[in-house]
Amino acid sequence: MAASTEIGRPAHGAPLADDEIYIVRAFAAPVALVFRLWEDPAHRAPWWGPGASTCTHFAHEFREGGAWRACISSTQYGEQWQGGVYREIERDRRIVFTMAWDLGPASEAETLVTVTLAERKGATIQTFHQTPFATVERRDDHVVTLSLLLDREQAHVESLPRGED
Repeated sequence: MAASTEIGRPAHGAPLADDEIYIVRAFAAPVALVFRLWEDPAHRAPWWGPGASTCTHFAHEFREGGAWRACISSTQYGEQWQGGVYREIERDRRIVFTMAWDLGPASEAETLVTVTLAERKGATIQTFHQTPFATVERRDDHVVTLSLLLDREQAHVESLPRGED
């Protein structure tokens, strides 16, 4: 399935604020398999990071109240650490977690990420909502990097054998 990304308004139609991102992506994979990419560190690390970056460390307690921690390495920025706490997990439907960078311009604000999954016509529709961003520029930078990250997620999930779900 070709990448299908929409950036814009949530399904309820309300306009987005200047400090939030809402991205919808369709995957040619079952919901349970897409959820597993978020749940299993062995499946999350290969795609957790934009473009040519590498996730050199990913660990988490995948439960409500559990912490997560990751290190993204790139030639441009070196090693960058991030982490947060899972607030809500509803199997195969919804994951809500905080996200904060340790250093750099993105460390200005802790954000809240909400990922929802739904099946539609044999595909998984994933929404990715993140807020608040300290500035519009920071938000716009994240739109670019999140699109690259989601490209990697899509390539990873669609390369897995269907027996993996």
